[in-house]
Amino acid sequence: MRVETLGATETDTAPAVAVVGAIHGDEPCGAKAIDRFLSSGPADRIQRPVKLIVANERALEAGTRYVERDLNRLFPGDPDGDTHEERLAHDLWTEIEDCVTLGFHATVSFSEPFGTLANPTPLKAQIMTALPIEHAADFSAVVTGRSVNLPQFMNVEAGYQGSEQAAENAYECLLAYLRTMDALPGTVDATPTTHYEVTRTVEKDPDKKYQFIAENFERVPPGTVYATTDSGETLTANNDFWPVLMSATGHETLLGYQSIQTGDICNIVGDAI
Repeated sequence: MRVETLGATETDTAPAVAVVGAIHGDEPCGAKAIDRFLSSGPADRIQRPVKLIVANERALEAGTRYVERDLNRLFPGDPDGDTHEERLAHDLWTEIEDCVTLGFHATVSFSEPFGTLANPTPLKAQIMTALPIEHAADFSAVVTGRSVNLPQFMNVEAGYQGSEQAAENAYECLLAYLRTMDALPGTVDATPTTHYEVTRTVEKDPDKKYQFIAENFERVPPGTVYATTDSGETLTANNDFWPVLMSATGHETLLGYQSIQTGDICNIVGDAI
């Protein structure tokens, strides 16, 4: 794990600010955004303490999701764990436990950046609306052990995995995040961000091939076929839902998630603080 600390570290300003890339090694957009910020961005204008962290360097170098176990299933980790990622999850959590943190991922399911979070707070809503994103998926009800389950942690899914556009999106989100946290000078224009409450995990049979025929973040009405298999089966919506992270190829046993659209995120959790 590589940690770059910028700003006046003796300043007693809470909460501290952190950015994390490369939780998954095959999603380099966050690490690229951090390196770009350090090499050619306004790093010399940082005005409060910031930690920029490249998490799973081993997996990033290998170009694989993880080395032994998926880091984003292991938080808060185990310092005495048997695997690299168990120990790394503990080290990363120790590094950011006092920070408001934005992490970066990439997908095979959606080209535009969007937010993910759990247990929304007014501050999280404020940050989501400050980022150049239209959607924020709330995983409070369906996941545990992930970065979004950590207090004060949010993620951006920056775009297609491995694409230069994802790296560009991550960089723009990094700048907006640092500005809204008063770590960089300048203001950001708040934009409406729709909140989606993720309600259900949709599993796949690993022995079948799937085709996803709906669109992420677009309503699927009841009775609509939203996926098919190579054996002629159809997956049909029982109720209205909005797909999140749905893809035929993104995961061996997971097609994605169903959600309900609940409205502007600031209206869901109240006024920002």
